[in-house]
Amino acid sequence: MKSPIDFQERLDECGDYGDIFELVKRAVKNRTGRQRSGLMLYLGNLPLRVGAFHGLGSNGIVINRRLIDLVSKSAESITEMNSFTFTLLLHEYLHSLGYVEERYVRSLVYEISREVFGRDHPATIMALHPPLPKIPPSEMQPRNRDLDLELIKDFDRSNLPYIS
Repeated sequence: MKSPIDFQERLDECGDYGDIFELVKRAVKNRTGRQRSGLMLYLGNLPLRVGAFHGLGSNGIVINRRLIDLVSKSAESITEMNSFTFTLLLHEYLHSLGYVEERYVRSLVYEISREVFGRDHPATIMALHPPLPKIPPSEMQPRNRDLDLELIKDFDRSNLPYIS
């Protein structure tokens, strides 16, 4: 298994969603032995109480664009921003692998984060306590009902069977 230092350095070097997702997949494979390919990532305008979601049986993950924008404004470093994104992607990737029970997925996100980053890393802390950016009440609901989904190119770079 990779040491926490390797994952910490790699996370700080990540420049996009695809880079972070590669780390997510490696961490999950190390822990569970499971992996899958063919996932697509979308950014969408969701209510701020929803960080991301994976539709059961689908190949898509949707991350809340509005929340990402707010967290990026309050994040103090690239480590914090990438840690937040790692945590969201890890959670939804586990759902895509068939882990459905929410409480179990949350605990697995924490355990995996602790294993690969260590107990005091921002990703591990965020697995227990997601960051709550200062959100004005006017921003709590989308201004319209349109999700305005944006497909992120070059997200899942693997060439594997569906789930293994």
